[in-house]
Amino acid sequence: MLIRHPDDIPSSEITPEGLYVNRRAFIGTAGALALGSLAAPGILQAGGVSGGSAQADEVTPVEDATSYNNFYEFGTGKDEPQELARDFKPMPWTISVEGLVKTPRKYDFAELFAKLPVYDRTYRMRCVEAWSMVIPWQGVQLRDVINRLEPLPSAKFVELYTLYDPRRMPGQRSNILPWPYTEGLRMDEAMHPLTLLATGMYGKAMPNQNGAPVRLVVPWKYGFKGIKSIVKIRFVEKMPYTTWSGANPTEYGFYANVNPTVDHPRWSQAKERRIGEFLKRNTLMFNGYANQVASLYSGMDLRKFY
Repeated sequence: MLIRHPDDIPSSEITPEGLYVNRRAFIGTAGALALGSLAAPGILQAGGVSGGSAQADEVTPVEDATSYNNFYEFGTGKDEPQELARDFKPMPWTISVEGLVKTPRKYDFAELFAKLPVYDRTYRMRCVEAWSMVIPWQGVQLRDVINRLEPLPSAKFVELYTLYDPRRMPGQRSNILPWPYTEGLRMDEAMHPLTLLATGMYGKAMPNQNGAPVRLVVPWKYGFKGIKSIVKIRFVEKMPYTTWSGANPTEYGFYANVNPTVDHPRWSQAKERRIGEFLKRNTLMFNGYANQVASLYSGMDLRKFY
């Protein structure tokens, strides 16, 4: 079977089927919008659940993926985000672009993503708490957005910020974490074709409790790297402060690559529990995406840079 990567698929094979996934969200803010299209099915095989694993990878039921969430802005309980984010209105939405970039400014949500190809990617997602899901995402490659924004050559990292608005996000009224939530990637990680800015899942616009209207998806990293409800993208020269690694650096590293040989100080990472399954399964190195991403960390001590 021929498995092709995103760059190998010519534009003639990209189909507009499924364009409605994000259009519903975009129309509300910018009228009719000529986004790109969903990628051909071959991309699912190259970057999706079949990459690097012989284990069964059935898609997690949407009811589980939208009711069992880590989104501390809407509460620390797994069931709280679905309830407390119910009335959150993600539109209109703007994203500020700052730092080492050609033209720092604010973008309307629709403007920033206009005419970029929209990809349909089914990824394994692994939480640092040792549970996992398989989720079909829709979104744009972060690298396409970065190329549009034209960062300066001195930019080595991408820093992202979640909305800070305690009136709309009741979890921010507590001091459980330093707000706003921030995350970051090294530039080569951000430019990798597996890295998405997701605007939808399961064929619909992103649910509030999962990070509406746009969130980061990096499938070879633990879930806390997947920052939600992004309002700022900042290009910087030095490794940025990130919320969990800043709040508790002995437990949460900047890189957060899924690694079964590096345990969390309070539990093993060698196995995981797939939501909906009773028995645990072995954790895969880089969450099963080692063939695609291991070269990014060549020569690095992955126990030190966890």
